[in-house]
Amino acid sequence: MKDMLTPLRDDNGNNMLHLVGKTVNRKQLENGSGGALEMQRELLWFQEVESMIPPSYREQRNSDGLTPHELFTKEHKDMVTQGEKWMKEIAGQCIVVAALIATTVFAAAFTVPGGYDQNNGILIFHSETTFKVFVVADAISLFSSSASILYMFLSVFTSRYAERDFLESLPRKLIVGLSYLFLSMTTMIIAFSVSFFVLYQKGLLWIPILISVIALILFGIYVKAQYILFIDVIRSTYLSKNIFKSKKPV
Repeated sequence: MKDMLTPLRDDNGNNMLHLVGKTVNRKQLENGSGGALEMQRELLWFQEVESMIPPSYREQRNSDGLTPHELFTKEHKDMVTQGEKWMKEIAGQCIVVAALIATTVFAAAFTVPGGYDQNNGILIFHSETTFKVFVVADAISLFSSSASILYMFLSVFTSRYAERDFLESLPRKLIVGLSYLFLSMTTMIIAFSVSFFVLYQKGLLWIPILISVIALILFGIYVKAQYILFIDVIRSTYLSKNIFKSKKPV
C-alpha cells in the first residue's frame, strides 16, 4: 500500500509529504494550548511520514516550487506564532508565582520562628526537630523557586522558537520548570506549616493544624489548575511519539 501511494501527486504537484505539510487544524489555534502542543503533533506526524518515503521525495517541488518542508513551514507560520505566544504567557505567569515564593521564603530565612536569644544570639528553637524541618524545607523552596526562574522559564523567553524547538526543547523546559515550581510550593507550605508548630508546640495545637489545612486547600486549588496542563505537556512530549507507530507493516 505504501509503495502504491508514495509516487502519487495531486493536480498541484504535491506528493504525499507535501499534503501532510499542508494539513493544519485551524480549530487548534483557538484552543487553550494556543497551537503549541498541536504544532508538536504536526511535527511528529510530518517526521513519521517523512521516514516512510524515499529520500528523493523529500526534495521534490510542487507547482509552486516548494519542497515539502518549505510548504510545511509556510503553512504553519500562524501555529508557530500562537505557540510562542502561549509558551511565553505560561512562563510569565509561573515566573511571577516563583518570584513571590522566592521572596517569601528568603524573608522567612531571616525571620525564623521563635527568634534569637538576646543573651547569646543563638536561635531559641535551634535544637528542635521541627525547626530543622523548617530550615531544610525553606532552603529547598528557595533554591527550587530560583531554579525555575533563572534556568527554566527565562530560557523559554530566550528560545529561538524554531519549528523543531516545539518537539522536545520547549516542552521539556516547561515540564522541568513546572516541576521545580511545584516543588518550591510544596516545601514552602511545609516550612510555613512547621513554623506554626514550632511556635505552638506546647499548646493550642489547633491553630497550626487549622492554618496548615487552609494552606493545603489553597495549594491544592492552584495545583489542580496547573495539573491538567502539566499532564498534557508530558503526555504530548513523551507518549505521543508512538501514536503513529503502526503495529503491522503498511
